[in-house]
Amino acid sequence: MKMAAPTASKAASLGCNNKPAFPELDFRSGARVEELNKLIQEFTKHDQREYDDQRALEIHTAKDFIFSMLGMVQKLDQKLPVANEYLLLSGGVREGVVDLDLDELNVYARGTDYDMDFTLLVPALKLHDRNQPVTLDMRHSALCHSWLSLRLFDEGTISKWKDCCTIVDHISGATNYFFSPTKVADWFYDSISIVLSEIQKKPQRGMPKVEKVEKNGTIISIILGVGSSRMLYDIVPVVSFKGWPAVAQSWLMENHFWDGKITEEEVISGFYLVPACSYKGKKDNEWRLSFARSEVQLKKCISSSLMQAYQACKAIIIKLLSRPKAISPYHLRSMMLWACDRLPANYLAQEDYAAHFLLGLIDDLQHCLVNKMCPNYFIPQCNMLEHLSEETVMLHARKLSSVRSDPAEHLRTAIEHVKAANRLTLELQRRGSTTSIPSPQSDGGDPNQPDDRLAKKLQQLVTENPGKSISVFINPDDVTRPHFRIDDKFF
Repeated sequence: MKMAAPTASKAASLGCNNKPAFPELDFRSGARVEELNKLIQEFTKHDQREYDDQRALEIHTAKDFIFSMLGMVQKLDQKLPVANEYLLLSGGVREGVVDLDLDELNVYARGTDYDMDFTLLVPALKLHDRNQPVTLDMRHSALCHSWLSLRLFDEGTISKWKDCCTIVDHISGATNYFFSPTKVADWFYDSISIVLSEIQKKPQRGMPKVEKVEKNGTIISIILGVGSSRMLYDIVPVVSFKGWPAVAQSWLMENHFWDGKITEEEVISGFYLVPACSYKGKKDNEWRLSFARSEVQLKKCISSSLMQAYQACKAIIIKLLSRPKAISPYHLRSMMLWACDRLPANYLAQEDYAAHFLLGLIDDLQHCLVNKMCPNYFIPQCNMLEHLSEETVMLHARKLSSVRSDPAEHLRTAIEHVKAANRLTLELQRRGSTTSIPSPQSDGGDPNQPDDRLAKKLQQLVTENPGKSISVFINPDDVTRPHFRIDDKFF
């Protein structure tokens, strides 16, 4: 006896065409995607701090103190440019905001050592009058690195800086001075120490308390106690260029995720040499190319859900991959930029895809480790993991495998860490253990103390521009009137 197949309508009524009502799962770990999204949102809530008027005023006071200090450094021996342009980045060097090696840095923890952290790039030399592309002397260096001859500068500059150079005699008999990152960093630390010693001899009411000054490799780290806050400034001496390096010229010919969102002129407005050398490079002579100014612009084109996933992933790997130091958060940032080029913009713009993005970043990082390959975003021919041993990359790859097997548990751990840091900060604020800033209306304060209007303006800027980076223009002869830029807006 033959049976007729059920009609389509009957099959539908029997549930044959209905999708199973399963929650969306991550195939590798079995984690519910919805739960991962909620955990990322919780991490973001605790990681992103909101600033009230008092905190905004403390941020401004610390910034003014640092800029005033740098103005005094300039006056010591006139080495620094008179009218300088600093790049202030939200997050310390340990957070991967600049491509610097973390091996020589002391370990600082948020909550235990500081509450907020910043990186300040301070040009020791500027080359702002040359047409692009800028050709650097890379004959002695690995890709993405360069020596810098002072022959590019005038006699006055050579005279001021030759004590911070290594000297190489040419076969023709001429003397060539190469700007030394280690000697510049030594000079910078000594100069800052002298200035801070002078400042502390004449303390003023409301002045930040210098909790710590340390030289970490070629970086000077200063922790200031301001009111109820502790602020970490990683100050990095750099060489500043306008234009674009010739070695990265081919990158401009490719299609990128930021095409049509920001102009090429914004992206290639300038670059830096930062004091870091390659694995086999000569530490006294070699500088590393940095595109921190361009990265500030590119960050504006990255969706909030991808940035949330990146911040959560960064919090996980900073703890997990800290020993031996091989992977920096800057590597993760580079992978995120490559992902933006690789994936459709409408996919990356999905607000509820943070979990997918987190898992993808972990996969990308593990892939880079297994293949020992992480191309620099701006100079793809430069492999940032090339120097690592097979043993090191496999050790970190196995650690990442444990994260990928249980991402929810590692997110919960990251949340607990950031909550603990916030509790330490709140406890310190309750104790009021650092120097308090007098209110603008208090008697006997400095007549130049910022008033309520300044606090309100600063609060508005912080609220409207969370996590953005600031370029600061300051004249050391008039440090009371700093002009600063948040991305492309001047204030």
